[in-house]
Amino acid sequence: MSDQQALVDIRPLLQRLWPDPAKENVTAHEIAEAISLIFVNKLSPVQTGSLLTALHFTGWDRRADVLAEASAAMRRHATQIDFQSLDSLISSKRRPEGNYAGGLCDIVGTGGDSHHTFNISTTSSILASSLLLLAKHGNRASTSKSGSADLLMSMQPKPAQLPRITPDTINTVYGSTNYAFLFAPVFHPGMRHVASIRKELGWRTIFNLLGPLSNPLDDAIEARMLGVARDDLGPVFAEALRLAGAKKGLVVCGQEQLDEISCAGPTFCWQLVNGGKGVEVEHFILEPKDFGLSAHPLSTVSPGKEPEENAEILRKILQNELPDDDPILEFVLMNTAALLVASGICEAETSNMGPGDDGNVITERGPGNGRWKEGVRRARWTMRSGEAWKQWSAFAEVTNTLPI
Repeated sequence: MSDQQALVDIRPLLQRLWPDPAKENVTAHEIAEAISLIFVNKLSPVQTGSLLTALHFTGWDRRADVLAEASAAMRRHATQIDFQSLDSLISSKRRPEGNYAGGLCDIVGTGGDSHHTFNISTTSSILASSLLLLAKHGNRASTSKSGSADLLMSMQPKPAQLPRITPDTINTVYGSTNYAFLFAPVFHPGMRHVASIRKELGWRTIFNLLGPLSNPLDDAIEARMLGVARDDLGPVFAEALRLAGAKKGLVVCGQEQLDEISCAGPTFCWQLVNGGKGVEVEHFILEPKDFGLSAHPLSTVSPGKEPEENAEILRKILQNELPDDDPILEFVLMNTAALLVASGICEAETSNMGPGDDGNVITERGPGNGRWKEGVRRARWTMRSGEAWKQWSAFAEVTNTLPI
């Protein structure tokens, strides 16, 4: 059967989507089913473009229920992973501490904030892998010069071979390190069917928002931190995570509409809290002083440089070569600390991370009842102890041994 014969006609849905989908009782499930057709190449380019356009201009691509259902559909169409085998491996590597049960964690941003800051979430993910198991989901640059994948594939002395990490090799990676990078084109091959359409449309579509919610290892993820580039998306993403069944999550947006915790001023936060009434969303505001760190203008952390130059900055951070008060380093520390807090590890009343850890837990609490300064203490230890570089080196090494 040819592709043309296999196409599904969604005209009835498109006609109900515009101009008032609510009036026509359109459901998130219907939208997710239509998006699913894209991943298996059963939707024509014209109807794909029409669907993305209708969702964008009705605002329905920014609804929590639509994002939750559509990201679930995207994960269902991801390359299949042997979760039974993966869970067994993760169980053998678990190091529970505080309220962290030893599961996988992710830190990711939506991108598109136009600030072109350094690759903060990627760097933070590597630092955090000294204490947590990390499943970093990412791609090449789309709105900046240096995306997470570009950065890691430019690292010296041994660039990571990200395309070699597949469902068949993921266990080998975790057998050697706490860190894994899930390169989106490998795990979401169906996205290739919509790539050219997204470029031609000229505006951000639902797929710019689905990426952070579509980690292929989602079923095994314990905690995540997610940055959004518009503060009105914060409560939407927090609710989407809650609807998807997440128990631990922190959604952040810098006041400058930055998809990270801002080093320049206030950051709006929405945290999933698992209490007596189930998982609820709590809102609070963080500032650099809550981490015991200084504020730095974004101009001091926005090199906007090529991947090779950013890779050299990353190397210096991992090898603890930057001054303690370097603006980019403190920016990284804030975000790493926040992921550590979100994981629950900072709730431990004792600390025995390894050589160089004095064991003095900082129990002071800040906004959202978080031990943000304890997060910074732990994040600094990952560099000073050499553990962050050790995890990175093991990751880069194992990716170079994987079959091409």
